[in-house]
Amino acid sequence: MVKTSRPPSPATFEAALAELEAIVRTMETGQQPLEESLASYERGAALLKHCQEALNTAEKKLQILENGGLREFDLTVGKPDPDAADAPDA
Repeated sequence: MVKTSRPPSPATFEAALAELEAIVRTMETGQQPLEESLASYERGAALLKHCQEALNTAEKKLQILENGGLREFDLTVGKPDPDAADAPDA
């Protein structure tokens, strides 16, 4: 069996995810010969690892930006309190 060169790493997370999705669709048909299925599986595993690493890196960057801890995003900040208009003046 002749070993072929590896395809290059995808340039972006989105490119890797799109390629991985295409591989999954192709493999789900069950129409690939065994050798192609094995090569697709191997490429898919490499793409999955690439995506996981990209997500882990992004999460670490977010944690750094948030001073070491992620926090809930409050959608009510800056919006007027609807109950405040009905409250009697003191």
